[in-house]
Amino acid sequence: MARSLALDVSNRLLPVAFAFLCIMASQLMAASCTPEPVPYASRVAISR
Repeated sequence: MARSLALDVSNRLLPVAFAFLCIMASQLMAASCTPEPVPYASRVAISR
């Protein structure tokens, strides 16, 4: 009985675990991209 319960729980959690793995993979891919350069016009010159 405990084995069937454990298999039932693992089958229910399998899509959740797959979703977490996909989210983590997309975060790693987004972090490995180089950021776009900031245009010079967006910088504000401070004059005193």
